[in-house]
Amino acid sequence: MSTQNAAVAAPAPGGIGIFEKWLSVWVGLAIIAGLVLGNLLPGTFSWLAGLEYASVNFPVAILIWAMVYPMMVAVDFSSLSHIGDRPKGLILTLVVNWLIKPFTMAALGVLFFEVIFAPFIQPADAQQYIAGLILLGAAPCTAMVFVWSQLVRGDATYTLVQVSVNDIVMVFAFAPIVAILLGVTDISVPWATLILSVVLYVVIPLVAGAATRQWLTRHARRGESADAAVDRFTGAIKPVSIIGLLATVVLLFGFQGHVIVERPLLIVMIAIPLLIQSYGIFAITYAAAWFWRVPFTVAAPCAMIGTSNFFELAVAVAIGLFGLGSGAALATVVGVLVEVPVMLSLVAFANATRTHFPEA
Repeated sequence: MSTQNAAVAAPAPGGIGIFEKWLSVWVGLAIIAGLVLGNLLPGTFSWLAGLEYASVNFPVAILIWAMVYPMMVAVDFSSLSHIGDRPKGLILTLVVNWLIKPFTMAALGVLFFEVIFAPFIQPADAQQYIAGLILLGAAPCTAMVFVWSQLVRGDATYTLVQVSVNDIVMVFAFAPIVAILLGVTDISVPWATLILSVVLYVVIPLVAGAATRQWLTRHARRGESADAAVDRFTGAIKPVSIIGLLATVVLLFGFQGHVIVERPLLIVMIAIPLLIQSYGIFAITYAAAWFWRVPFTVAAPCAMIGTSNFFELAVAVAIGLFGLGSGAALATVVGVLVEVPVMLSLVAFANATRTHFPEA
């Protein structure tokens, strides 16, 4: 999950913050607000939808940047010097995230929306929901995994290595994988828009985050470590990121309000393959780590990275490719509702099975 943002490689003791812990509640309230406002003020939402250029909606772009930028500040690419340490965990992360997860998500999307749910959904709508699921499956977690790693007492430095490598791979692999999978499902792929989305929502925030982190480390307060300076900055801008997340959800569900009110079971339909994917990917990664005798402090965060999604990127690309009111955008937002309760249940399971793994 994908979220969010105040979490860093070595968070302060005390466990998950109140925002992260109750993320599904906040998102649920934002969904309700979006549905109400979308039905009460359709003209306002139509005006907001029209504020776009070259498939980029300006209000949503600003909100997405508000979410993504703090995550990128938290990523320390100097951690790549540890890339050779305990390579098994990194190999599992890369294989699951880039060779398994996107393809299983696409397969589940096709199975449910072209076969199982086919009698209840129009074919054109089904393609939209499949596209949204593909975008989620191809976007591995960037920030929230630091929180999950903390909750399972994972190796913070190694988690940072895994996330940093994933971010680099994402720059080059996300667009081709999405294009291939969308093409296989007979969805037209506007390459220019897809590449523009990756540049806007991955490359630019990544560069901005790295530049900000470098500036913060050079201008740390007297007696303050570089990590402490970064923590102070990300903590200060966390409210902006939270507002960006919730406002984006309000907008998306405002645009989708009339559809959801008429078809409330649609959310459940979208959630089912997402749930299967989440628990399935965790099982594959966690079992492989156990079989390969990967230490728990690496194995648990490794499985969490594969299970969680960078939903902010998925939402932004879905909007760019298919529009604010599209089924693809709706599917990516449902991923937020599904993710947090699922991940908390997996944290509990991992902690309960810790003794089955070597500790170092």
